[in-house]
Amino acid sequence: MSLYVIIPGEISNSLYKMVKAATSHIDTTTIKSPHELPDLRNKKILFIVQLNELGYNHAFFEMLSALYHKGIDALFGATAGMIIHSPNELYTKSSARNIIFLANQLGCRFIGHPMIEATGSFNNFRTWQKTYNLSLEEICHKLCKKLVDRLIKDSPVLITKPKILALHSSSYKTSNTLMLWSMVKKHLATYEIKELHVENGTVKDCIGCSFKTCLHYSKQSSCFYGGFMVEEVLPSIEKADGIVWLCPNYNDAVSANLMAVINRLTSLYRKTPLYDKSLFSVIVSGNSGSDSVAKQLIDALNINKGFRLPPYFTLMATANDPKTVQYIPSIEKKAESFAQNILHQIKA
Repeated sequence: MSLYVIIPGEISNSLYKMVKAATSHIDTTTIKSPHELPDLRNKKILFIVQLNELGYNHAFFEMLSALYHKGIDALFGATAGMIIHSPNELYTKSSARNIIFLANQLGCRFIGHPMIEATGSFNNFRTWQKTYNLSLEEICHKLCKKLVDRLIKDSPVLITKPKILALHSSSYKTSNTLMLWSMVKKHLATYEIKELHVENGTVKDCIGCSFKTCLHYSKQSSCFYGGFMVEEVLPSIEKADGIVWLCPNYNDAVSANLMAVINRLTSLYRKTPLYDKSLFSVIVSGNSGSDSVAKQLIDALNINKGFRLPPYFTLMATANDPKTVQYIPSIEKKAESFAQNILHQIKA
């Protein structure tokens, strides 16, 4: 299988070496211009992104724009990863999550831990020197190759009877998000679904234990704080095939209760890879900004924790007053389509 390498615009010498280290051992098709775009559906794709000093790549967004003009299924069935380089210490994560979100809206799935980022100094690989006796740049090249190898080998199989976990911290009496989830859930009625309500005070935020301390607790399937997180949340996530995060938009961010859950996932992450767990979300904003919440979930759970990101991973809506989400035109149809997407995309 050929790997399609999308690499628009000029790239630095550092990024050139990263790409060479990642792809020199496999067959590749290089795409440098929107005019060269083939049908990328069901392909393996590696996005190569060179940022400027402001964290932008104009040529890359011209490429994305051209894909959008092909339709919302322009990348359907494709699986992707990314290598991204910045000339300074900033912008790699924010740019990557934005690109991943946009490509996902076109039907592209992303493997867990889908990118290798390199800042100007390569200092973001410093902690890896505890594992590899190599220079920072050599570590970067090694990880780039490992990313591409995982991408090429990734061949998930549909789970026919998935276990689905829904996490929320809202009230059914007033929440537009939970009302929208109920519309989705009724189309999943014959499947195993578990809901967990993360109430105020039930999950304390991460205390920031040392690596050794966190590893010690994770080996015991536990965490420093214990409690509801250890007794209910972590075992439920470990058993689930797909996790749906039900997120009302709180100041363009995930709510504090759910963010505490995300921060506390490290003990599970130390214990077992999360690559075979599919990430979904339902997001409702009072006015705007659902994409900001979706990108936060991508950053925290796909990029950092390694959850698989299926195509069209999120259902987003705008509804202000309680229970008004039900009046959005075609919302029931959108909910049904999202439910079908969940069932078709929970793979491992």
